[in-house]
Amino acid sequence: MKIQFAVLKPIKLLLGLILFMITMFAAADDIRTEQVQFNKGTSGTVVEDTIKGYEVVDYVLNAREGQHMNVSMATKNTATYFNIMAPGENEAAMFNGSVNGNQFEGKLPANGDYKVRVYMMRSAARRNEVADYRLEIIIDSGK
Repeated sequence: MKIQFAVLKPIKLLLGLILFMITMFAAADDIRTEQVQFNKGTSGTVVEDTIKGYEVVDYVLNAREGQHMNVSMATKNTATYFNIMAPGENEAAMFNGSVNGNQFEGKLPANGDYKVRVYMMRSAARRNEVADYRLEIIIDSGK
């Protein structure tokens, strides 16, 4: 009888891990994508929006290697952040707001579409909190 219980425990752990991974992959499919365009003659834009719970928004904008990007976010919800992903990246962030704060300024490493991903920390998302935010994105020529 003890052998059966010893075998069942790892199986339950494995099933729990599989269920967790399925949930995470399903959540990743729920990312809303918004294309960012600057008005003619400007070098930036402001986005005002809201997320709730596990919602995630990717703001996609095209930029060139060597340009300077400045992104800042203002929100009253202290569990809301943004990450920046370089072209071709979907998960690994070149900037992580939950570690570095809600202000990025830097020189871009490559040509292509950058993603500014707005999200809420899991603790707040689990409580289905709402976050209004103001995201300012500026890209200059880098000269």
